[in-house]
Amino acid sequence: MRELRQAAGLSQEKLAELAGTSQPQINKLETGQRKMTVDWAVKLAQPLGVEPTVLLGLDPAPPAAAPARPRTAPPPLLRPMPSPPAAVAEPMPVRAAARGGVDQEMFLEDGPIDWVAKPDYLKNARDPYAMYVVGESMMPRFRPAQLLHVNPHKPPAAGSGVVVVKRSKAVLVKEFVRRLPDGIVLREYQPDDREFTVADTELDTIHTVVGLQEP
Repeated sequence: MRELRQAAGLSQEKLAELAGTSQPQINKLETGQRKMTVDWAVKLAQPLGVEPTVLLGLDPAPPAAAPARPRTAPPPLLRPMPSPPAAVAEPMPVRAAARGGVDQEMFLEDGPIDWVAKPDYLKNARDPYAMYVVGESMMPRFRPAQLLHVNPHKPPAAGSGVVVVKRSKAVLVKEFVRRLPDGIVLREYQPDDREFTVADTELDTIHTVVGLQEP
């Protein structure tokens, strides 16, 4: 991680500022005092100009001679986005990770952290995107580091996986159970299999998971 930071021309303080954390946390990650998790990888990947999988040790690091520069004002979830790399045919954006736990603020105001090829079943969909799973509340159905494929305009059916965005911008990855007159019922599997309700007054949007990609 230190080599990637130095290749990007960033100090620990500047990287911490771009990633929304503190310099001591960056130092702990570089010295191995803090473990590099999927959550940290997603948060640091864009400022460092790499994919999260590089920080997780799943892909080799890119050449240090041409580091990508971070964007300073990325667009929200469904606003018009910058053009993807020409090398990616039929691309769709990878959004910042959704945590699979209970009501935790995510990074939905960030722009794409990567681009992936659009699968055939989403070629005609409007505004599809992908999102990394973080957390274990939906295991064994969804596991950390899987990449969910999401159709934001497909109505969910009972049993569908969904990405629920609250008005507070908290994000939940859950199973859709049913709609109530004043809200929706969702299900999670861990630490206990349970159903709970999100009221319409709390709900912003609900997007349907239509597929996934293994890490």
